[in-house]
Amino acid sequence: MSQDLNLSNSSHALDEETARAEVYGLLSQLLYAAPSVDLLDQLQVAVTEAPDAGGFLEEPWRNLVASARSLNHDQVVAEYNRLFGGVGKPEVYLYGSHYLSGFLNEKPLVKLRDDLAALGLGKGEGMSDTEDHVAYVFEVMRYLIAGDDVAVANLTHQMAFFSQHLQPWVPQMCQTLQAHPAAVFYARLAAFTEAFLSVETQGFDLVD
Repeated sequence: MSQDLNLSNSSHALDEETARAEVYGLLSQLLYAAPSVDLLDQLQVAVTEAPDAGGFLEEPWRNLVASARSLNHDQVVAEYNRLFGGVGKPEVYLYGSHYLSGFLNEKPLVKLRDDLAALGLGKGEGMSDTEDHVAYVFEVMRYLIAGDDVAVANLTHQMAFFSQHLQPWVPQMCQTLQAHPAAVFYARLAAFTEAFLSVETQGFDLVD
């Protein structure tokens, strides 16, 4: 999947909805698996100067790109595997049920699956993780913004899905990542993610 990582320019050259969808898509890629060599290369050369200086996302984006530039691919892969992989309990969970109930595969996952079914969405055959993996809910948001079926991909569904399945737990996950002593690249990614979700929250509040 090709991804435009020029966040600052995207926000101005493309319409706002496309830019939002691209950010969700990028976050999904970076949290579902360690980045490929190509994706990390793109991130390392991404533009960090925003046309309008001082934007809320400018500093966390700059910090993320700087972190990517300071590390090589093997280091980022090793960090991902240490934080999220391994046998048994990971050092940082990426699943909503853990943050919402304290356990995996609990009622929050059932609720999520019910809401996905109501939208006509489901997990792809190639995905082994449960639907409450943060990468999956980010991909759902990307689809609700950029999908072709306007009966599903619309602002009403974006707001409902965000308030039910992202806002209650993803900021906590981001804070957990930022506090982890082994997190370097992923601490910066978490800081950018938290800032982006704050902007999303403010935007939805204005619609209300």
